[in-house]
Amino acid sequence: MVCRFFKIHGLSIAVALLVAGLAGGTAVRAQEVTLLYSGETHAMLYPCNCPIEPDGGVSRRATLIKQIRAGTPNVLLVDSGAFFAGGAMDEYSVNIALDEQRTALQLKAMEMMGYDAAAIGDEEFFFGREKLQQAVAQTRIPFLSCNSQDKSFKPFVIRELGGVKIGIIGVTTMLAGQRSGGIAFSDPAESVAASVKELKRQNVNAIVLLSHLGEQEDRQLVKKVAGIDVVVVGNGRAGDEAFVTEAETILLRASWEGRKLGVARLVFKQNKLIEVSTQEKRLSDKIPDDKDVVALLPACFSDKNCSTGARIGICQEPGSPAARCLFPEAIKVPLLIITAQECRTCDTQRAVDSFKRRFPGLSVTTLNYTDKKAARLIKDFGITTLPVYLFGKEVEKDARFSDFKVRMEARGDYYLLAPQFGGIGYYLNRQQRPGAFDFFISLFDPNAPALLEVLAEFRPEIHFPIQAKDAGFSAKKGPAEVEEALRSLCVKKQYPAQYLKYVRCRAKNCESAWWEDCLSDFDPAPVKKCAQGAQGQELLREHIRMGTELGIADGPAYLLNNQEIFSSARVPRKEEIRKILYGK
Repeated sequence: MVCRFFKIHGLSIAVALLVAGLAGGTAVRAQEVTLLYSGETHAMLYPCNCPIEPDGGVSRRATLIKQIRAGTPNVLLVDSGAFFAGGAMDEYSVNIALDEQRTALQLKAMEMMGYDAAAIGDEEFFFGREKLQQAVAQTRIPFLSCNSQDKSFKPFVIRELGGVKIGIIGVTTMLAGQRSGGIAFSDPAESVAASVKELKRQNVNAIVLLSHLGEQEDRQLVKKVAGIDVVVVGNGRAGDEAFVTEAETILLRASWEGRKLGVARLVFKQNKLIEVSTQEKRLSDKIPDDKDVVALLPACFSDKNCSTGARIGICQEPGSPAARCLFPEAIKVPLLIITAQECRTCDTQRAVDSFKRRFPGLSVTTLNYTDKKAARLIKDFGITTLPVYLFGKEVEKDARFSDFKVRMEARGDYYLLAPQFGGIGYYLNRQQRPGAFDFFISLFDPNAPALLEVLAEFRPEIHFPIQAKDAGFSAKKGPAEVEEALRSLCVKKQYPAQYLKYVRCRAKNCESAWWEDCLSDFDPAPVKKCAQGAQGQELLREHIRMGTELGIADGPAYLLNNQEIFSSARVPRKEEIRKILYGK
C-alpha cells in the first residue's frame, strides 16, 4: 500500500527532480528514514485469540523490528499511545493487579525494542497519576505530551538519522484530564503549533506528530497547524486503509492491539521530505518469537491467552512464573439456533466458530423461526429478535462455562445467550414493509461522506442517532451534532429536493460553521427559524422515534424492510449493498 502526495504543478517531486537531473544537473543522493509505528496496543502481550489471523504479540513485534533494523539503516520506532492495560477498550483486561503486571511487561518489552518516543493517551492514566509518573521515571522511553502541564512528559524530541533531523511531537486528548488526578491539559492545536514553531527554529527537516486525539480531530488539527508532515493516529482508526491524507499531511493509522506493525518510508532530497510510502506488516505465526522478550512473559494471564486457534484452553495460576494453559477433554454441548431463512445478513456461522473455540464439543442444530418447535420456544421465552442461541444445560459441565455464564439467562432446559452478545439481525415484532431501507448515520462519522456517496443511488431514509434527554436531546458529539440534525431536518421540511444534497455536503465538513454554503441559492432564514424553534424540536422528536425503538445509539446501521438490521465496520461497495437489497 503506497502513498505519494507531494506535488509540483501536477508532477510528483520525485519525477520533477529526475527530469532536472537528465537536463544536466548533478544528481543528489536521496536519504531515507524508515518510520515504524504502533498505537492502541493496550498491553497486548500475546497474539489475539482471533479465529482468523490470530496475529500480534510483543515477541513477534520485537523479532520483526530486529529484522527490519538489520537490513535497513535510519530506523525510527514510535507509538501513538494507549499502550497501558486496563479500561473499557482493553478486551484482555483481567483485574487491576494483573493489568498493572501486564503494563509493566509491555513497557519492558517496548524498552527492549528500542522505542524512540511514545505519546501519552488517556489510557495511560488508568492506574492513576503516580503510577504513570513512576513508569516514566523507570523507563528509558521518552513519553511525549506537548499539551500536558506535567513536566514528567516532554513536548517533543529530535532524532537525527543519516544527516536528517526529525522532530517528534506527542499530543494527548483532553479526555485525559478526567483521569489524570489534577494534571491540566492545554488546547491541543495551540500546543502543537508552539512545538512546531520551536522545532522549525531548530531546523528539523520533518515533523512527525504522535497524536492521541482521534482521527477526526487530527484532520482538523492539520488544517489549522501548518508544517506537520506525518501524523501517527491514536485513539481509534476510522477505516481499513493504512493511511489517509489531509491538507498534504499523511495520517498513518496504527493497527488495533498491535496485530500489525506500520512501516513508513520517508524519502528526503537535500534534507527535504519529497515522498512517503507506507504499508502494514502482519505479525503472523510466520514470524518467530523473540527469545529475550518471550523470557519476560508468563505463559498466560487469562483463558484468552490459551488459544490454539481452534479452541481456547484454561489459564492456571495466571501471571505467575508457574502459569500454564490446560486443554481439558471436550464435553458435548448442544446448541439450538433459531433464525430467519429470509434474513440475508443473519451470519450465524461467525458466532458458531467463536463458540466452538470455547466449547470444542459443540453440536449445532438450526431451525427456522416458523418451525413448530421454534415457534413454541419463541412464545414461551418471549423472544423478539433473531438469531437466537440456546445452549443445552450440558454446558454447565464445561470448565469454561463459569466465565461465559454472565452472557446467558437460564430459560427452561436451556441457557439463552443475551442478544447483545449474539447480535441482532431480525426483528420479529416489527411489521414488514417491503422495499423500505433505513440508514442510521452520524454526519460526524469520518466515513459519512463515503457512505452517503455509496448509498446515494439506493435512496435510503436517513436517520441521525440522537437521543431524547429530559426536555431536550443529546448526541455523542454534543450540542453541535444535535444542532446539525435540527438544521438538516428543517432543510428537509423547507426544501425537500435539496435535503440529500445538503446532508452529503455537510458530512464533508460538518464542524464548519458555514452551513449556509451547502444550501447554495436557497434562503437559509426559514431553516434557521425552524431549527431554533418549536418546529425543529418536533421534527427531531419524531425523527428519532425509530432509532429509540431499536435502541440505536450510533451508526452506521441499516434496516431493511423494517425488520432486518445490520451494520458495517467499513465503507461497503455498491455491489455489496446491491446484493443485500436485491440478491444480485
